[in-house]
Amino acid sequence: MPLRYRPTLKQLPADDRPRERMARHGAQALSDAELVAVLLGTGRRGETAVDLSRLLLQGDGAGSGGLRRLAELSLAELAQVPGVGPAKAARLKAALELGRRLAGTAADRSAIRSPRDAGSLLMEDMRYLDQEQFRVVLLNAKHQVLGVETVSVGGLASSIVHPREVFKRAIRRSAAAIILAHNHPSGDPTPSREDLEVTRRLTEVGKLMGIEVLDHIIIGDNRYVSFREQGIG
Repeated sequence: MPLRYRPTLKQLPADDRPRERMARHGAQALSDAELVAVLLGTGRRGETAVDLSRLLLQGDGAGSGGLRRLAELSLAELAQVPGVGPAKAARLKAALELGRRLAGTAADRSAIRSPRDAGSLLMEDMRYLDQEQFRVVLLNAKHQVLGVETVSVGGLASSIVHPREVFKRAIRRSAAAIILAHNHPSGDPTPSREDLEVTRRLTEVGKLMGIEVLDHIIIGDNRYVSFREQGIG
């Protein structure tokens, strides 16, 4: 079988090279694979950086693909991919973390006017977590976001969410209202019996303390359930 010739990125026309395309047309013109290729810089023997990027994004057939796959892979797992290694893996994870932090800061001091606003605030930060986390969104009297704090990690069934830990954070930040939130790593945001019990308990405590529990948002894979929208709680 004859050897198949594959040009390097430097040998491709300028408008086919990711960095040159970014300079001419802006980052928004690049595909996910091309953006990842810019971070990688180089590919591996017989494959360009774009080829390697497509391989990373396509998944292994047993799980998710695309940018979600990159978010789910640990630094060590990425570094073990032939052609990636520790330095490239670190660049990829750093870029993903910066994107996550930017998504969080973009919503700072924004007002929560609907369950959709709350879902948008929490989605990108919580949808890829591989452990269940319980968080509280702290709001002022105008329902502007004062902060989002993690109360517990490990799931509502295995680690009890104590009202003291929830409302201690609200009192410290002088919050007028809060939104409860946690993720389901399975991707299915359907409330469980424990979710309902915790919500009712915290809502009752909030009434006694004069801090309204506005909603409980459960984050799945690009889906959420709002107790307020569903009329439960």
